[in-house]
Amino acid sequence: MMFGAVLNRFFPTGIEPVNAYFLAPIGEAFLRLIQFVVVPIVFSSMILGLTRIQNAAQVGRYAVKLIFSYVVTSAIAVCLGMLLAVVLQPGAGIAGFTIPSGSNHAQSQSLVDWLVSLIPINPLEALSSSNLLQTIVSAALIGVGIQLVGAKAAPFVAFIESCYAIFEKILALILYTAPLGVFALISSVIATEGLAIIARLFVYVLGLVLSSLLMIALYALILYVLKAKPVHFFRSLAPALSLAFGTASSNAALPVALQNVQDVYGLPEPIASFAIPLGTALKRDGSAILQGFNALFIAQVYQVPLTPSLVLAIALSSLLVSFSTPGVPGSGIITMTTVLAAAGLPLEGIAIVAGVDRLVDGFKTVLNVVGNTTNAIILSRWEHEHLSQLTVAPLPLSES
Repeated sequence: MMFGAVLNRFFPTGIEPVNAYFLAPIGEAFLRLIQFVVVPIVFSSMILGLTRIQNAAQVGRYAVKLIFSYVVTSAIAVCLGMLLAVVLQPGAGIAGFTIPSGSNHAQSQSLVDWLVSLIPINPLEALSSSNLLQTIVSAALIGVGIQLVGAKAAPFVAFIESCYAIFEKILALILYTAPLGVFALISSVIATEGLAIIARLFVYVLGLVLSSLLMIALYALILYVLKAKPVHFFRSLAPALSLAFGTASSNAALPVALQNVQDVYGLPEPIASFAIPLGTALKRDGSAILQGFNALFIAQVYQVPLTPSLVLAIALSSLLVSFSTPGVPGSGIITMTTVLAAAGLPLEGIAIVAGVDRLVDGFKTVLNVVGNTTNAIILSRWEHEHLSQLTVAPLPLSES
């Protein structure tokens, strides 16, 4: 940030060449590297999340209840993030940003047509064209097919696990370049737009943190209503939440969260071993808040009118994307492109927030762990009978 500020203040004649030949190319290269892993990470993680349970007939009812709980609470998270964005108006007043020529905002697809277009005609076309919403639907359909086929799908599942592991390592390597990429992105914005944007980004960060804290408070209220001892819950999960905040990785916090919720909090092992790993693969309240809040922020920056179709497109795509966000640091930046593209907002808006994403990543990950474990407790209260042992496949873990 300081580099861009100094360039803007003291070397105005050098802004254009430095930005054109140094900052912009590096930032663009970083975004392209991130986009390289988007489709395979989303596709493989979605399939693995949906195929974790080996005995689908035995646990079908529990899975349906848990996923229903996921959808309801994630929808609340999306609405909360969007509501805070409307109230705080973090992007209002930031001048100088115009929608680039050829931007996908020029698309005028109706909401009904957009919903129909989510259904892929060809899954390979969805993958090759980087249509992530169609990729998510394809992965869901393939996941159902894998459950129906059973053991015959084992080689394909092993292949998908290998793809997930490979591209997660590639993602880890790409994230090593994040300091340089983020430096270029934020310096380019500050150099060309000035320090005025910093104050607005402060409101952006404040809004995301406040949204996460409000959602955590809502979960605490749910635990209180369920008589699930919220104070004991947060004390029990303290080690997992500390790890989640420090690593910004839901996957890295999974083993500790599983141990805390069983051995310290006392959640029955059958419920915990089923719900916690599945939630780690699918449940991302932090991402749900981020995507809705961020999309409205960028719409405000570029002065895009908030029509009902746009708001619904943002809400639905944010909800869908939250279920396929990788549980690794910086994953929110990766999946921003999906929601912005679905809503017809300029992808260039990612550069505005890329530099401050890490400031809120820890809070989002803590919310992910709280939401995941709370939904497991909701399932345990929903099912009054003692659950039989469930057979659960091992989840690939990130070393991030």
